[in-house]
This record gives sequence, C-alpha cells and structure tokens, in this order.
Amino acid sequence: MNLTQSLLNPAAYPHPVKTIEIIETHISWIFLTGKFAYKIKKAVKFDFLDFSTLEKRRFYCEEELRLNRRFAPNLYLQVVPIIKTKESAKINGDGEPIEYAVQMRQFSANQLLSEMANQGRLKTEIIDSLADLTADFHRHANVDISANCYGTAVEIHHWFSGNFAEMRPFLKLTKLEGWGEQELSKNARRIQQRKQHGFVRECHGDLHLGNIVLFENRVTPFDSIEFNPALRWIDVMNEIAFVVMDLLQRDFKVFATRFLNRYLSQTGDYQGLELLRYYLVYRALVRAKIALLRWQQHKNQQDFFETQNYVTLAKRFTTQKTPLLLITHGFSGSGKSTISAQLAENFGLIHLRSDVERQRLFEKTQNQDIYSTKCSQKTYQKLENFATTILNAGFSVLIDATFLKLEQRAMFQKLAAEQNVKFLILDFHATKEELNDRILQRQQRGNDVSEATLAVLEQQLRTAQPLSFAEQNNVIQIDSTADALKKLLHHFQGEHHDTTRKLYSLV
Repeated sequence: MNLTQSLLNPAAYPHPVKTIEIIETHISWIFLTGKFAYKIKKAVKFDFLDFSTLEKRRFYCEEELRLNRRFAPNLYLQVVPIIKTKESAKINGDGEPIEYAVQMRQFSANQLLSEMANQGRLKTEIIDSLADLTADFHRHANVDISANCYGTAVEIHHWFSGNFAEMRPFLKLTKLEGWGEQELSKNARRIQQRKQHGFVRECHGDLHLGNIVLFENRVTPFDSIEFNPALRWIDVMNEIAFVVMDLLQRDFKVFATRFLNRYLSQTGDYQGLELLRYYLVYRALVRAKIALLRWQQHKNQQDFFETQNYVTLAKRFTTQKTPLLLITHGFSGSGKSTISAQLAENFGLIHLRSDVERQRLFEKTQNQDIYSTKCSQKTYQKLENFATTILNAGFSVLIDATFLKLEQRAMFQKLAAEQNVKFLILDFHATKEELNDRILQRQQRGNDVSEATLAVLEQQLRTAQPLSFAEQNNVIQIDSTADALKKLLHHFQGEHHDTTRKLYSLV
C-alpha cells in the first residue's frame, strides 16, 4: 500500500473533503484538505534527526504538538493515528496504527510571512509584532543553566561545522570553515557565560519567515523544531539571527534592523550582539544545507542555486565593517527618537534609547526622580557600557539621549577615540512652543516610553550646556520641523559617502 496515494483519497478523512493538495519537504508530507492539514513524518534518518521507526515518529508528533502550542494553540489540534484498512488507509480509524499525523487548522499560504515578503506585503506593524512576540516568548521560555551540552561551545561547533560535511563535495568553503573556527575560539568563554546567565532557553529553533503566518490576524510562529532538542535549546541570539538573516537574504535591510532594534530594546540583550555575526553565518549555512538536501532528493537546479546564494550571504557576514558612534543632542520633544529610529533602520545602526534604559535601570524604584542628576549619571554610564559592547561587537551605534551636559558628550567622544571609530553629534532643534506641544501630545497619547514632562523640559532649558566650539567639527545640525530625515540621508549619501558605506554594519 502506498500511504501518500491512499491519503489523496477524500474517503481517508473523518470529515468532508473536496480537494486534497500534498506538500513535500525533505522530512515530511503535509496533506491539505481544506479545513485541516495533516503533517506526516518521513521514515528518514539524518545526522540531525531520526524518524526511522514508527514509535519515534509518534513521539516526535507528540513533541511537535506540545512545542508548537506554545506559540499557536489555535493552530495545532491533536495527534491522530493512521489506520490500515482492507483497501487503503484511514485517518483516526479503528485498528493498529501504521503511521501518525499532526492535525492542524489549515491556513492560506498567502498569509505566510515568506509569501508576504515575496509579494511586497510585509509591513512595519508585522515586524513590530514579531519582535514583541519573540521577546515575550524568550522572556518566559524554559531556561537551561545545567551542565548538559545544550548551548555550549562544543555543541554549537558540532552543528556549525556539521553544515560543511554535506556541502564540501560541491562548494569551496575552506575560508568560511576557518573563520568559523576562529570565531568560536574567540567567543567560547562568552558562549559559556551566556549559558550560565540563562540565555540558553527552549526556543522555537527554526524561526524564519516560512515558519511564521498571519493567522486570525495574529503573527503566529509554527513548525518549531521537535526532532532534536539540541537545535531548540539554544542561545536566544541564535534564534534572533535566523529572522535577521532571512530578512537580509530577501533584501529587507530596513526590516531586519527594525526587528533587531525592537527586540534589543525590549530585552536589553546587547551583549548578545557579540555572537550575532557568528550566528548569522550559522543560520545562512543551515539554509544552504537544507537547499542542498532538497537538490540531492529532486535534482532541481534552483535548489542548488539557492545553496550557492546562502553560502555567498554567509561569506558576506564574515566581513566586518568599521563601526561608527553617533549621539544625539537636543531637548525632550525635539524629534530625536523619531528621526533616530528612522536613521538607524536606513543605515543598519543599533539604536540605543536613554528613555528605555532609564526605565529598565529604575523599574523597581518607587518615589524617585529618575531624571535627577544622580539617576542621569547612572543612565549615561549604562549607555556607555552598552555602547562599548556594541562597538566591540563590530556594530555601529546611535545613542538617543538629550546629551545636554558637556561631560556626557565628552564621555562618548572619549569612547570613540579609544575605539578608534568616527564620532558624530546629531544636533536637533525645535522652538519652545513646538517642544511643549510635542510633550503634551505624547503624554495624551500615552504610548511613548519617555516620561519627560513640561517640568523636565523647563529644567533642561535652565541647565543645558551648549555645544562648545571644539565640538562643532563633529556636529550635524537637524531642524526636526522640516523634512529632517530626507536631508539627513542626503547629507550622509553626499558629503559623507565614505561614511555611508561604513554605516550599514549588518552586512
């Protein structure tokens, strides 16, 4: 009996079926019946999974249900047996099971984020929801700080280097392999520290756009890795790298930066950037390997081209550009955060906001003026620590704060000199009336992290120390009431053409 042929018969299902479509991957078949989808695991065995027995396939069906209900409880329904009948096979019938399937609600392929990207339908709201959802999931995911191998340098090296075994006969990868060995050696201690500090968690494991759907108007990840715990018990930055890599591979650079910055703003995990480049390479190699496996099964030349493209992307990630350090300067309400966010997205900058870090720093503090001199000093020190980490990781950073004190600006100019990177001050201007109006509007909306009030603004106006003559060489003036972003982009693309090429540090 041919199981796949049997399940193309509508009579095999316990509900009305008009048409049946089958989708095949290198490890499964998915039968689309209209209302429901049934996913069956192939009896295959690779270095990363073992579906070779019926009992194993049943176990991993149960695991798939358990793990994916974390993200998509309305999408994943149950595990059902497939029973052999006299003539064929039947879903959920009486008798000895010959196979098992995961039953899911069927959704339109057009609602996959990968298809939305292909059709130009991805929007900032979707990217923001994905970043928020991922940050919240990671925050509550199970943590592994045990002595087992998950998330260790040895385990990561196993999977990173394992990608080359399949591809080495077909592609020249010597330099890429050497880079991976050097990066792992350099970061082994950091990898171990992150596990000890709780950053290795039970993640999704395969979070790319093809495994995320807009289901019932909600961004919904699905198809979490169930077949190998080592591939889902990973550093959260390993997971984030998959989304970033996928967006960059599709040439959505602005969305890639927006997703990364929003996730980092939610979690404060800027130290994870030290490993991001390594994980970007790893994730590109994973996709290259999967494409090659498809090519080996079906000899579709497009799959081989895809393998080559992902390898090329992996090589691009190994090229580190010279970082840049930018700070803003201006009163609350001068448009710093709005324009800084847009500038960061356009040029791939890590956007570090003082309002966010101030709240994170003092979130457990009550009845304290978090804009006081003492609290501000602690906030700027925290910003400097994060900026140092970001620059050391090889990424350009934009510090979004008022920087109204000379000593605050001097602190970051000194950091730029120590790191031997270019330093720029974005000087924002607006009238007193405009500053007042924006602060009042922001308070009325109640959707901004800034807690600056008119009283805070008055204090800033009284105590601000203007930019010195010596600082003017590093200043770009910005009138936030005009078309500031357009002029700023033109400025970088014109006068600072060499700087522009260095700014985009994700690729």
